[in-house]
Amino acid sequence: MDTDTPIRKSHKLDNVCYDIRGPVLDHAKRLEDEGQRILKLNIGNPASFGFEAPEEILQDVMRNLPTAQGYCDSKGLYSARKAIMQECQRKNIPDVSVEDVFVGNGVSELIAMAMQALLDDGDEVLIPAPDYPLWTASANLSGGRPVHYLCDEQADWAPDLNDVRDKITARTKAIVIINPNNPTGAVYPPEMVKELLAIARRHGLVVFSDEIYDKILYDDAEHVSTGALADDDQLVVTLNGLSKSYRCAGFRSGWMILSGNRGKQRADDFIQGLNMLASMRLCANVPAQHAIQTALGGYQSINDLVLPGGRLLAQRDITYDKLNAIPGVSCVKPKGALYAFPRLDPEVFNIQDDQKLVLDLLLQEKILLVQGTAFNWPSPDHVRIVTLPWADQLDDALDRFANFLSRYRQ
Repeated sequence: MDTDTPIRKSHKLDNVCYDIRGPVLDHAKRLEDEGQRILKLNIGNPASFGFEAPEEILQDVMRNLPTAQGYCDSKGLYSARKAIMQECQRKNIPDVSVEDVFVGNGVSELIAMAMQALLDDGDEVLIPAPDYPLWTASANLSGGRPVHYLCDEQADWAPDLNDVRDKITARTKAIVIINPNNPTGAVYPPEMVKELLAIARRHGLVVFSDEIYDKILYDDAEHVSTGALADDDQLVVTLNGLSKSYRCAGFRSGWMILSGNRGKQRADDFIQGLNMLASMRLCANVPAQHAIQTALGGYQSINDLVLPGGRLLAQRDITYDKLNAIPGVSCVKPKGALYAFPRLDPEVFNIQDDQKLVLDLLLQEKILLVQGTAFNWPSPDHVRIVTLPWADQLDDALDRFANFLSRYRQ
C-alpha cells in the first residue's frame, strides 16, 4: 500500500453524529486557546457550574479504593447491584433481582451495549425526535436504522402516538422512551407512558426507558418509571445513573435494569448477548461503583436543588422567563432535566442552517449552544440551552442571546 494513502475512518461511522461535542465545539476550543472565555451551555456537566457530589459519596469511594484495584463481576459489584434492586422496589418496578442489573461506565456504554446485543443490520428502533443523539448514533453504529417518532411541541412535547404507530414496520425491534426528556424537559404523565407501552406490547417491541433525570423534577411534576407501568410479558430495559441527580458525571457510573418476568423469558437469547458483551469489557469502573449504594440509600440532596428556593429551579425559571420575553422566541416550560429547547420562529429569523446560527452566536457573543437538528429534530428552528450556570450568568447570557437575535437573520 502507498504510504501516502489516507487512512480513513470506518464506513460504519458514516451516519453517526454527536454534535453536542461537534464541529462548533472545535471552534470554541480554538477561541479558548486564544485566551477568550466561552460560556459553555452545550453540555449538561454539573461539576463545571459548581454542582459538587455529596461529600459522603466521595468519602465512600476514597475509603474503598484499597479494595477496588481488581476486576469485579462483569455485571458489577454485588453491593451496588443490590442497592439498585432496592431502588427498583422503591420505584415499584416489580420482580427485579440482583442478576437483572448491569452496571456500566455510564449510561452511554450501556446504550451502546444494548443496541449491539439487539440489532441486526437493517433492524429498526423507534427513537423520539428530538432525542438524546447517543441513541441514534448507537443504533446506526450497531447496523440498525433509527426511525424518529415526533414529539408534539404544542402538547408539552408529548410523543405523537399516531406518528409512533405509523412508523412501525416488520423490521421494528424496539422503542426508546426518554423521560424526563433531554432536550425538551418534558415529563410524561403515566397515561402517556401506558399508551406507548400498549403500542409496544401489540407489536412485541423491547422498551428502552432512559430515566437518568428521574429525580430532577419541577413544579410538582411526578415521574413514574416505565417498568412500574408495564405488563409482566413486556421486556423493559431501564437506564439510570449517578451523573445528573448525584452530580457524579465524571465517575461514569450507570446501570441498566431488566424487568418483566415473562418478557425476560422471551428475551433469554438477547440477555445472553448482554452478558457476553458485559464480559468482553471485563467490568465497569470499580471505584465508582462504591458510590452507588451510598447515593441511592443516603440523603437525597437533589431535592434541595429542585424545590422552591433551590438553585436548579431558580435557574430553570430565569431561562424560561427570559427566553419567552425575546420577540420571536417561544419555549415550553421544562418540567424536568437541565435544559430548555426554545423555538425560533422561522418567519422572524428565517434560519436555514441552525449549525451556522450557533457558530455565529459563538463567534459574536462567546456563548456555546447546540443546534436543534443535532437532536434529530427535523427543522432548523430550535436550540438547546443548558440551565446549569449560576442565575446571574444565565441572566447575562440570555440578555446577550436576545441582543444577538435582535439583529440576526439568515
